[in-house]
Amino acid sequence: MTRDIVYFDLETQRTANDAGGWDNKAAMKMSIGVTFSTALDEYRIYTEARVHELVEQLRRADLVVGFNVINFDYEVLMGYTSYDLPAICHTRDLMVDIQAKLGHRLGLDAVASASLGVGKTGDGLDAIRWWREGRVAEIAEYCCFDVKCTRLVHEFGAEKGRVYYLDRFKQRKSVPVEWRL
Repeated sequence: MTRDIVYFDLETQRTANDAGGWDNKAAMKMSIGVTFSTALDEYRIYTEARVHELVEQLRRADLVVGFNVINFDYEVLMGYTSYDLPAICHTRDLMVDIQAKLGHRLGLDAVASASLGVGKTGDGLDAIRWWREGRVAEIAEYCCFDVKCTRLVHEFGAEKGRVYYLDRFKQRKSVPVEWRL
């Protein structure tokens, strides 16, 4: 049986300010969630109406891989479920791993740009603006690309034993990682 690694990202309907601060991530509400399953070899796009299907896919995965998934994406999703997702999902949070090595946080764009030569196509505030404008297909496309970047960064790190990033002076540096596929 094939091991199912599920790469995951979501976008929100509201900013932290709209929700009453960063301690209220669940109130930010999901606009779109996207997964890529290695067992199914497919992307899935979830609307808020299908959030419980998304939670079930994450629960069933052998490994969930995301970038800032533990302290952000799961917190948003826990506004829809009673499950303690960080406790029940076997998770590899790439940002948390890198932060533990460097002592500071990096964004996905800094790692993807330096490691893969391609960066993100927007940011979360773009996705919130698109949500307010009813441009859901653009959110899904953007979120799919973030999932793809996360997957490629994870695969790169698993193969090379390191990833690269751009520091605040735009210097390319590396950080060792211990990721397996």
